[in-house]
Amino acid sequence: MNNALIVDDNEINRILAGSLLSKVGWTVDEAVDGDQALDWLTANTAKLVLLDISMPTIGGEEVCQLIREGGLGGPGIKVVAYTAHAQPEQLAKFITGGFDTVLIKPVSRDRVSAMLTDLGLAAVA
Repeated sequence: MNNALIVDDNEINRILAGSLLSKVGWTVDEAVDGDQALDWLTANTAKLVLLDISMPTIGGEEVCQLIREGGLGGPGIKVVAYTAHAQPEQLAKFITGGFDTVLIKPVSRDRVSAMLTDLGLAAVA
């Protein structure tokens, strides 16, 4: 099963990304904040997590660190920074902080397709 978790406090962003992933064969779950994401990943496995950087209570960078430290979501999980923060120094910080890649908002079918290809997940429909 190709499970993805989309973590974003903005409902429209979750719906858009979820729709794009669903159209290429992914089963999508959603979390509205970092705490909910960590709870979900403790109880479930996923191949992919789209993780918003700017969220209330616990931000995406800290959630990513906790996923990596705790082995949450299962082996080989890909964690993607899902953000509008696109400055080169920010992108480099996300990668060194444990993210596999960055998906820049607003998302599009082409950006999602490119992200899946970059992560080696494009053929997992």
